[in-house]
Amino acid sequence: MATLDVRPRLLDALSALRDRVDAARFPLPLPGAARARRNRAELLAQLDDYLVPRLCAPEAPLLAVVGGSTGAGKSTLVNSLVGRRVTEAGVLRPTTRTPVLVCHPDDHHWFAGPRILPELRRVWVPAQDTMVREAFSVFEGDGPAGLQEEADDLGGGADEPAALRIETDRSLPRGLALLDAPDIDSLVTRNRELAAELICAADIWVLVTTATRYADAVPWHLLRTAKEYDVTLVTVLDRVPHQVSVEVSRQYGALLEAAGLGDVPRFTIPELPESAGGGSGLLPATAVAGLHAWLAQRAQDPAARTVATARTVRGVLASLQSRLPGLAGASAVQHAAAVRLLQRVEDAYGRAVERVRRETAAGEALAGDALTHWRGQPLDSTPDELLTALTGSLTALLCCAADAADEDIATACGADPAAAAALTPRDPDGAAGRIGVAARRWRRCLEEIAEEEVRALERAASVDTERVAALLAAGLLGGRRARTAGETLAETLGAQGALRLRDRGGQLLAECLQQVLHAERDRRTAPLDALDVTPDSQVELIAALSVLQKER
Repeated sequence: MATLDVRPRLLDALSALRDRVDAARFPLPLPGAARARRNRAELLAQLDDYLVPRLCAPEAPLLAVVGGSTGAGKSTLVNSLVGRRVTEAGVLRPTTRTPVLVCHPDDHHWFAGPRILPELRRVWVPAQDTMVREAFSVFEGDGPAGLQEEADDLGGGADEPAALRIETDRSLPRGLALLDAPDIDSLVTRNRELAAELICAADIWVLVTTATRYADAVPWHLLRTAKEYDVTLVTVLDRVPHQVSVEVSRQYGALLEAAGLGDVPRFTIPELPESAGGGSGLLPATAVAGLHAWLAQRAQDPAARTVATARTVRGVLASLQSRLPGLAGASAVQHAAAVRLLQRVEDAYGRAVERVRRETAAGEALAGDALTHWRGQPLDSTPDELLTALTGSLTALLCCAADAADEDIATACGADPAAAAALTPRDPDGAAGRIGVAARRWRRCLEEIAEEEVRALERAASVDTERVAALLAAGLLGGRRARTAGETLAETLGAQGALRLRDRGGQLLAECLQQVLHAERDRRTAPLDALDVTPDSQVELIAALSVLQKER
């Protein structure tokens, strides 16, 4: 049997590229992000389920995946190629719920393990096990509803990993496996994704369409994808009425020719009683003889087999050259959006910090109750009341600054689709609570450094520590309105002590202002930080592609 000539360094390059693709993330809801996520998933499926396994084991059987739209006749075609019912056409939609793989018994070991489609758990149904086969018939929608629970146990419930049902039959030639995939246009998202994943694992794509649906968008999307990847492709035009067979075949051929797919092998199956839902599920052998012979030749003729596998391998490898830059570009767009959002938030909160600094320097905190208590010192107001009022004023200034920053962010990011997903929503009530806690912590620290300074005095017992803390707070927050606070501190602590305390208090205030607003900033950007959108992904994707191109 002919094999592909594969160098270990090529496999190493593919493995490295696969890891880079797997690491790529597109979490921000930007234009093109959903497509990038689909492309990433498709690339991983082709690398994991086809390219790497095929290059590692070029002698493995060919896998022909039979795909198509709902009701196109995929299951009936697979049954007819095998010569018995191995997969159920069913009356429910979507029809094919559990993918079925059929191979020669001697090839079973190639598919029983995780060589391809490792995430699908295997369910092997021996040919003689009719009870299990009937259970699966129910699972596919054919039989009494009472057996549904048993079928679910075998085929996998909605919350369980998808299953791959494996059948063996000696009517299939060695070296060939058929896989009946779910509908590519299934209403069930899980089925559509599984169908796409299975097609990505194929050596040969067998696209089945009908005389009434051959011009639909869904099969043509699959055809265009096959052309883009230059894979080995064959099409089956099913259920063609005899009276229009020539005309339908001509029109379908003209569409293929116009799409650059004129050399794709085409097989036509006439409309037969067995094609209907109430039929036996098996077409006459003569109806599928041409396709059966074509597939058998690809499996048994070394030259034809090499052509089929090498073309698909080369096509997928070549497609990476255009697909990887697209992923890298989408990653760059994600990083640019993340940087833009982060910069807008940082700018807004940077302005908030400067605003509070200006306001405290101007003495705006010494207003309202705080001003009343300051003027009432020492007869009509206690130091504790003054400290409490000043702490409340500082809290109000910080809250106003945080609100202003949030409004700036809302204005700057209002039209940015990534903002809702990457930034924590505004939380004025929560912010007020957090800022209030921080301001009270600042007061306690202020009282502690005042106490330390008082303890250093020889006449410490005669000095009211709380009054020193209140005077310090008033001097720091009151601006010119509280200019006498510094003079009183100097009289109480001495010039050097008052200056030292003022410096320590000023540093404590600056740290408090910055820490409080930076904490609010970090809270807003926490989701963005958790997404870990970095420029590394773009660089690593391009680098891995470059290495692969050299090894090719």
